[in-house]
This record gives sequence, structure tokens and C-alpha cells, in this order.
Amino acid sequence: MANLFAGYKNNPRRSLAGDLMPVVLVTATLLILFIAMLRFYYLVTHPVIDLGKKSSTYFYIHTGSGFSAVKDSLVKKGYLRDPEAFEWLSRRKQYVQKVRAGRYQLKDGMSNNELVNLLRSGRQVPVRITLQNIRTREELAGKIGRQLEADSLHLVRLFKDPDYLAAYGITPTTLFVLFIPNTYEFYWNTSGDQLFVRMNKEFNRFWTPQRRKLADSLGMTIPEIVTLASIVEKESNKNDEKPLIAGVYLNRLKNRMPLQADPTIIFAWNDYSIRRVMNIHLKIKSPYNTYLHAGLPPGPICIPSIASVDAVLQPAKHRYLYFCAREDLTGYHNFAANLDDHNRNARKYQQALNKLNIK
Repeated sequence: MANLFAGYKNNPRRSLAGDLMPVVLVTATLLILFIAMLRFYYLVTHPVIDLGKKSSTYFYIHTGSGFSAVKDSLVKKGYLRDPEAFEWLSRRKQYVQKVRAGRYQLKDGMSNNELVNLLRSGRQVPVRITLQNIRTREELAGKIGRQLEADSLHLVRLFKDPDYLAAYGITPTTLFVLFIPNTYEFYWNTSGDQLFVRMNKEFNRFWTPQRRKLADSLGMTIPEIVTLASIVEKESNKNDEKPLIAGVYLNRLKNRMPLQADPTIIFAWNDYSIRRVMNIHLKIKSPYNTYLHAGLPPGPICIPSIASVDAVLQPAKHRYLYFCAREDLTGYHNFAANLDDHNRNARKYQQALNKLNIK
């Protein structure tokens, strides 16, 4: 029995080291785990977005972009403090395989985890676009192209493609019929096709059975209603007067008189600096010259407001055939049922313009 403990008695240092070895191993393991946890916590929670003096900004990821393009863009713009940490967490959260295009709001001091979660989720901030009072297809394409990823040149091609537009019941000349004036929210990466799907949905929502019934009661199609509304829109910015103006034009159509609408002349010239339509302007050869051609022009001359559309659908009932801007230049008009009264009104207005030297 005494021989069994002889080693301990003869070498006490070796026996103590043997006893401490498990403790040392456990301590070392815990220390390594602790350091790893600190490293993980740092990589996940430490701020990686630095916007300088800005509290927030928008970051755009184009359709088809891969992870490298996203990281490089963040670095190039100077937003990303720690690209290696961003890539490390992105790989572990599988964002590298799940890049989503869009417009994202970055906030100064965002943690790595917040950044990766935001971009991986696809929670982008919508873009608000107001579509109203636009005069040409190019202007419409430019307005959309400046605010969305969709290329304006591609949009113009769609706007001029009769086969494409036929699916929506419109033509290149009646394009504006589909675009109901309003302020809309779009995702930044909305494509041209998605734009048309959305506008068609808004069109069907706006043209309720009640509005369609009102159009039928006038014996007019929806494109004809919108075309006349676009003329009313350009004649007056006074919503309370628009039903009167709509009534004048409807009376003219009923009596087979030329509309003789100055806004269509300006549209035909494609010169929106014209402040006063002169006789020389009336000679332009264009289907939009309503002095030369009876009836409505081929299509809308702008995207009219809802107030103008509803003014045509519910016009004022009267016998007026003429109207002319008031000489007080308030934007309102004088109305007349006969040409003599109209000419008197016109002379007063022309004198007011001459006084101000408006050519």
C-alpha cells in the first residue's frame, strides 16, 4: 500500500501540475470562447455606417446587382466603415445569395446586423411621383425616369409602341388616358411593364360604373372625355369655372362648330412659351389645329386633373358658345352666347394685353 503513494511523496511538483492541468484547459477554453463571443458581438453590433454629417441617406441597388457590386458601392460612397465585417456577416446570413434591388434608407451609425437585415429584407422606401399636367410622352418618361430605375428612353419606346399599348386599350396618341392624375408611391426598381400594370389598375379604379355611365350619357368614349378634359385643363386653373368651359366645348361639338381651342394650337407648335395665340399660329398644319379641323383632336394634349375630367363628365348646362379671358387678368373668363358679345369681350381682353405689351 505504501508503494502506491510513493510517486506522490517522491515528486510533489509533478502531482500538483497533474491536478491543475484540467483547470488550465477549461480556463483556456472559456477564455477562447469569451474572446470569440466578443469578436462575434463586435462584428454583429458595432456601427458600420458612417454618413459624416448626414443623419440618413438613400442607397440604390440596381436590378441584377450582385453582392460584390453592393459592397463596392457602399465603399466607394464612403458609407461603409468595415467592409470585411459586412462581408463576414452577409455570408453567414446568406445575404450574398439574396441581394435585392431597391432604394434603401441608411442611417448614420447603423450596426452591421441592422444593415445586413435591411438589405436582405428588401424593405425599401417608396418613391412618391405626382403625375399631372404633363404635356408630352417625353416629359412623362423623363419625370418617371428621373425618379425610378426605369430608363426614360425605354419608356418612350413603350409609349410609342402601338402593339404594346393595344393590350391596355390605348394608342400612342391616347397614351395619357391611362395615366390618372394623382400622387403615387412606387418602388424605385419598378420596371416599365410594372408601371403599366399599376396604371391600368388605377385606371380601372378611377373609372367607376358611375363615371362610365356619365360618359355614356354624353355619347362619348373615355378617351374622348379625357381629350376634352385636357383642353379644359389648359384653358383654366379655376376649378369652379371648369364646368362652364366644358359646357361651351360640348355645345360647340353638338352644333358641329370647330372647337377653336388655343391650347391645342400651342400643343401643335410644341412651343409652350407662347403666351398669346396670333393669326400666324392658326395656320399650322396639324390634326391638333382645332381652328382648321372640326371635332376633338386625336388625343389628350396633357394629363388633365381629376377636376377637369369631372367637369367634362358633369358640365354646366347653358347656351354659351364662346368664352374669353377677362380683362382683369384674374384667370377667369367672360362667356357669350353669340359672336357679337364675344367679340366685345375679346377686344377688352386684347386691350388689356396690349397695355402690358404681352405679345
